[in-house]
Amino acid sequence: MADVYRDPRLRELTGASVLVTGGGGLVGSRIVAQLAACGATPIVLDRFDAYPHPVRDLFQVDRHSAQVVLGDVRERATVKWLAGRADYVIHAAAYADVAACTRRPDIAFAANVHGTQIVLDAVAASPVKRLVFVSSASVYGDGTPAEDGTARFTENQPLTPISVYANTKLWGEHQVRLMLGGSGTEYSIVRYFSVYGDPQIPKPGSHSWMVPWLALSAHTGRPMRLNGGGHQVRDMVHVEDIAHATVLALAIDRAAGQTINVGTGIPTSVRRIADLIATHYPEAASVVTPMPEGDPRGGFADTRRSADLLGWRPAITLTEGIDRYVHWLNTTPGAVPDWFTATTTAVSAA
Repeated sequence: MADVYRDPRLRELTGASVLVTGGGGLVGSRIVAQLAACGATPIVLDRFDAYPHPVRDLFQVDRHSAQVVLGDVRERATVKWLAGRADYVIHAAAYADVAACTRRPDIAFAANVHGTQIVLDAVAASPVKRLVFVSSASVYGDGTPAEDGTARFTENQPLTPISVYANTKLWGEHQVRLMLGGSGTEYSIVRYFSVYGDPQIPKPGSHSWMVPWLALSAHTGRPMRLNGGGHQVRDMVHVEDIAHATVLALAIDRAAGQTINVGTGIPTSVRRIADLIATHYPEAASVVTPMPEGDPRGGFADTRRSADLLGWRPAITLTEGIDRYVHWLNTTPGAVPDWFTATTTAVSAA
């Protein structure tokens, strides 16, 4: 794969202090590693409750961070103190599970709305040069499908979120623009499409993250469950590429004040993902299951803005990314969580 860690355009971050909220998670930890590789000084704020400890240990957050703070973005004093020491902020902390947000909109509001407001209050009162807000392609909803049934999502099209999670992300985008637009602090908004990559694992009761859902099912001899037949379209982006684009949005001058899709521009059906995983497991079977609430038909990114403004294109193909994920499963003891093998009622992959 291409080396996404040593991008010469990131040299201006050398010596800069960067607060990464949610820096202990899958994407956040990769962002922290890339910041450290370009000479920045990452500071992590995270609750460290999104992943079980055996998997979280693989993120190596302590290795790449100058400081790791166990805390919550809703802790105003902590956030204010950390923002006051930062040159830049990447706000990636969120209650990011679509199904969980649907079940508990109160928690989604507390984490994604209240927490974001506290971060923005702290940033607005600090010398932070730029904030990058991590949003989601879910703000597009189903969009307007073309004749082939797929939808291409462009940054300036109308937004029609269909889930609680998407609604919180759209609010966050608006609030970032309202509070920081025209202020002394620049901002960039990045809309992630479908993130995947080791050591990502699914969560009980969730229908997000189809690569781990399908791969773990095949790996343990369970049928790969396809919601609605697996005809939904996703734009799959490897976590290393996602992290690279996010750090570029922090550093590139032309990204200031911009909202940028982070996707490959390639529409892929969930069934196609299952087929790629099945090449590693010849005995794998699939079963059709109902569509869960809030699960969009999906679409793919218009990538012109990320290419023009960031000079970014993904380096890891879906085939390579799935190969890497399956290799990680096969070589990592304890990768499969106990709850996954203890139940046969796992929610299907979206």
